[in-house]
Amino acid sequence: MANEIVFSQNHIPGIADIATYLDNGGYQSLDKGLGMTPDELIEIVKESGLRGRGGAGFPTGMKWSFVPKDTPKPRYLVCNADESEPGTFKDNELMLVNPHQIVEGMILACHAIGSQQGYIYIRGEFVEHIRAVSGAIEQAYEKGLLGENIRGTGVTVHLAVHPGAGAYICGEESALLNSLEGERGLPRLKPPFPAVSGLYGCPTIINNVETLANVPHIVNNGARWFRQWGTERSPGTKVVSVSGHVNNPGNFEVPLGTPMMQIINDLAGGVRKGHTLKAVIPGGSSVPMLAASECDIAFDYESIAAAGSMLGSAGLIVMDDSTCMVWAARNLLHFYRHESCGKCAPCREGTDWLYKTLARIEETGGSESDIDLLLDICDNMDGKCFCPLGEAAIAPVISSISKWRDEYLAHTAHGGCPMRREP
Repeated sequence: MANEIVFSQNHIPGIADIATYLDNGGYQSLDKGLGMTPDELIEIVKESGLRGRGGAGFPTGMKWSFVPKDTPKPRYLVCNADESEPGTFKDNELMLVNPHQIVEGMILACHAIGSQQGYIYIRGEFVEHIRAVSGAIEQAYEKGLLGENIRGTGVTVHLAVHPGAGAYICGEESALLNSLEGERGLPRLKPPFPAVSGLYGCPTIINNVETLANVPHIVNNGARWFRQWGTERSPGTKVVSVSGHVNNPGNFEVPLGTPMMQIINDLAGGVRKGHTLKAVIPGGSSVPMLAASECDIAFDYESIAAAGSMLGSAGLIVMDDSTCMVWAARNLLHFYRHESCGKCAPCREGTDWLYKTLARIEETGGSESDIDLLLDICDNMDGKCFCPLGEAAIAPVISSISKWRDEYLAHTAHGGCPMRREP
C-alpha cells in the first residue's frame, strides 16, 4: 500500500460546509487531541514524522517543542496561507475545498503549544479563499468548536483571518509576522527565531496550510497509520501541484517516494502530444531545475536533494522540448526582481542585474562573458542575502547554465534566441 496513489483530484461535495464535514468525521480528533496533554500531542506528531509542507520540510513536532514552556508571555500560532510560489497551488485548493480541516488542525496545534490565539494569514488576492476560511471559522464558533472551554475540555482557542497585501516576501515567516503586526513586510534578522520571539515579541509557531491539515488525521489514526505511506525519512503523503506542458495539470496527493515520472505520466497525463520532456522544476520556482535525464527518481525529500534540487513546496513545473531555457530563467528572474523587498543590496541589485543580463542574452545574444557575469552575480548573492529570496533567485540561473550552457552559447552565436527565429 505504501506505493499506491491514494488521492487524485477527488473531493467530497459540500465538505466546505460544517454539516457535511461533521457527517464525514470532521472534528472527531478534538475529542482525543484535546484530552491529551500538550506534550503528548507533540509526541504523537513527532512520532508520525510529519515534516513541514511549505518548503523547508522541517519536522513539525520538533518545531512545536521549541516553544518555551515557562514563558509568561502569550503564545501564538500562525497559519501561513500566503501561497505565492510560482507553480504552487495546493494550499489554494485546500482552503477552498476543505477549510474546516485547516481549522481543526489549528485547534490541535494551538493546544500543543499552549496558544489561545491563532491567525490565518491569507494572500490578499485570494478573496474567495478568505471568505471560505472565514466562513468555516464562523461555523466552528457557532458549533462550540472554537472559543472558551471547547467541548468542556478547558481548552480555549480563538482564530482570526488576516488578509495579506499580495507580497511574495510575506511568505517568508518573519516578513509575514511584520505584516501581521501592521508593519511593512520585510524579513527580520534571525536569531531570535519566531518560536522564541515572534508575533509581538512572543513565542510563535508558523505552519503551512497543508502541514496543519495533516494533524487531525494523525491524531485520529495514530503515527503508525501516517507512516504506512512514504519512506522512513519522508513519511506520509504530499499534495503535488503539477503545471506546465502536461495534458492534465492539477493537484494530486501521492505517497512520498512515488516515482516522479509516474506523477507526470500517469496522473498529469504526460507531456503534450508531439513533444518530449526537457526539464522539470520539482518544488516550485525557487529550486534548481532538473534535466529530463535526472527525473527518473522518487518524489521525496532525500531523493530530490540527491539529484541536486529540493522538494520544496512540491510545485512540479514541467517543460517540454519547445522551451528555451534562457527564456525560462529570464521569466523567473522577472518575478524575483519584481518581488524583492529591496532590504538588502545583494538581492535588490543582484536580481535586477541577473534579469538585465538574461534579457540581453535572450534578445541580442550578448557575449560569452555574460555567462560568466551571471555566475559571478550569483556568487555575490549566494549566502549573502538577508532572507532566502536571494537563494531562490539564483537557483534557475545556476542550474540552467550548468545543464544547458550550449543554449546560452547558441544565443550568442545567433544574436538572440535561436528558437524564436524558427518558423
